[in-house]
Amino acid sequence: MLDINGFRLNVGIVLINSNNQVLLAKRYGQNGWQLPQGGVNDNEKIEQALYRELTEEIGLSKEDVEFIGNTRSLLRYKIPEKMRKKKEEGFIGQKQKWFLLKLIADESKIRFDLNNKPEFDDWQWVSYWYPIRMIINFKRSVYRKALKELSRYIYQEQKYNQLDPIC
Repeated sequence: MLDINGFRLNVGIVLINSNNQVLLAKRYGQNGWQLPQGGVNDNEKIEQALYRELTEEIGLSKEDVEFIGNTRSLLRYKIPEKMRKKKEEGFIGQKQKWFLLKLIADESKIRFDLNNKPEFDDWQWVSYWYPIRMIINFKRSVYRKALKELSRYIYQEQKYNQLDPIC
C-alpha cells in the first residue's frame, strides 16, 4: 500500500551478534549485499511485519532475537526511476522503520529456505558501519541514518562521528 507521495511502508532489520557485528546478507543470485528489509502488509502492525520479515528472509523467530530498539521516525529513500517496476504505478520508494535486534539463538538457525522465493543466498557478520559501504548508492543515506540512530543503543557513551568515519 502506497501513501499519497508514492512511498511503501517497510521495515528494516539490523541484526547484531554478541560482538556487535551486523548480519549482512547477499541478494539471491546477485552480487549485491544488504540488510534484511520488507514491506508491511495491509492491516498488519509494523511489529508484526518485523517478525514476519525476520522469519521469511533469514529464518529466525521472535524467540531467536532480543529486541533492542528502533528508529524514532520513518526513514525514506527513492528508487531511481529506471529501476522501478512498471506494474507499480505511483510507487517511488520506501519509508522504513528500522529495528535493532540481537541474535540470542545459535547462528545455525539462520536460513533462507523458508520462503518459496528466497531473498538471500549467503550472509556474513561484518563490522557495524560496514553495510553503508556495501549498499547500493540510492539506499546509502538511509543506511547511514538508521545505523547512526540505532548506534545509541550500542555505543551510548561515545559520539557518533568518532565511530562512523563516513559521517
